[in-house]
Amino acid sequence: MSLVETDWLEKNLNKIKIIDCSWHMPQTKRDGFSEYKMHHIPGAIFFNLDENSKKDTGLPHMLVDINDWEKIVSKMGINKDDEIIVYDNSDVVSSCRCWFNFIYFGHDPKLIHVLNGGYKKWAEENKKITNIITNVKVSNYKAIEKKELVKNKKSIEENIEDQIFKVIDARSKERFEGKVPEPRKGLRSGSIKNSLCIPFDECLNKDKTFKNKKDLKNVFNSNLENINDINIVFSCGSGVTACVLALAYSLINDKYFPNIYDGSWAEYGII
Repeated sequence: MSLVETDWLEKNLNKIKIIDCSWHMPQTKRDGFSEYKMHHIPGAIFFNLDENSKKDTGLPHMLVDINDWEKIVSKMGINKDDEIIVYDNSDVVSSCRCWFNFIYFGHDPKLIHVLNGGYKKWAEENKKITNIITNVKVSNYKAIEKKELVKNKKSIEENIEDQIFKVIDARSKERFEGKVPEPRKGLRSGSIKNSLCIPFDECLNKDKTFKNKKDLKNVFNSNLENINDINIVFSCGSGVTACVLALAYSLINDKYFPNIYDGSWAEYGII
């Protein structure tokens, strides 16, 4: 149950913790926190994807260390046994990155979900919105790091020859094939040798809801010989849309735990 629908959330607003993880590509000139302050789902707490990523690196959206994560989540007033719904108002479905972060740091995967269709679907259905900022009672969150869910550059390079796991890139075909320049400065065009490409938006409907299981199976079947394979690592530009593919794949393979190349092309493609 990685996904929940808007009707379910409406009925359970007072029983769960809600996180707004809206993040936008720089070229959109949109600010997730500013929009959150104007309108959000009642009870939602804002998760700033840029601020809650590793600071002492030039790479975007890298996972923080476990001590910093515990401080971040404690300040949000979240406890280890809380059921959490994450949503966003973003074209890149940034909620999936927050979903992955919680799983990586040991929150029960059965208790962390993404709102299907996000804020846009919620608002279009005329469900309740507010500009009231939620009062938070600081908690004492304790995390458990699941290091096996992340690959680094060394393991990616070793795998080019070993082929222990398959790497699937969530960027567009044009970026993957090196036909267009990367939007981030200082990166070459192209992709990791022997990797595959499934643009993340192929898993989504036009309204940004996830496709049904039958259609998702078709998407992954067109690229994988076996959709029961659990040795799959997802990559992208900066670790955000890779998590969209990871969630989509988990919907059709219930034995799969999300596995991400955290540095993604922002690291691998450095000139």
